[in-house]
Amino acid sequence: MIETLIWIVVALVAIGLYLSWTAGRLDRLHTRIDAARAALDAQLLRRASVTQEIATSGVLDPAASIVLYEAAHAARQAEEERREVAESELSSALRAVFGEPGQVEAVKDFPGGDEAAAELAAAVRRVPMARRFHNDAVRAARALRSHRTVRLFRLAGHAPFPPAVEMDDEPPVALADRPGS
Repeated sequence: MIETLIWIVVALVAIGLYLSWTAGRLDRLHTRIDAARAALDAQLLRRASVTQEIATSGVLDPAASIVLYEAAHAARQAEEERREVAESELSSALRAVFGEPGQVEAVKDFPGGDEAAAELAAAVRRVPMARRFHNDAVRAARALRSHRTVRLFRLAGHAPFPPAVEMDDEPPVALADRPGS
């Protein structure tokens, strides 16, 4: 009788430890998602800021300047539900303007243009990496949240289901392949 009771207590403690460990892991994944989202937001803001800086510097032709400035401004000012579309439009505008290496070389020819081109090249390369890190964290959290134990014991609490960020973030070839930046 006592031996059975001891085994029941041991089993309950083991189950409790497993549930506690799983809830902690889920919490860490949600924290990782928040950190990855903040990093992605910082990279998107950096890309839009550098784009606006180049668009207003006078190194581009007026049409390209207007296209880039408006796309960057829209990306910076977009509401959360429209943000992915605005960022995708900025990516398209960057590819349209910097689709050829000649345009990047034209920017580099102006005073301070080499630094601006290098900064933009770094920004457009970091956005896809930041989005990939975010979406990997989301995928891991979704996989854990799909386990029957997590759903049955409601280990996720009231945390919203983490959304992935789906947007066009393909960098212009002329900027993405820039050596030394």
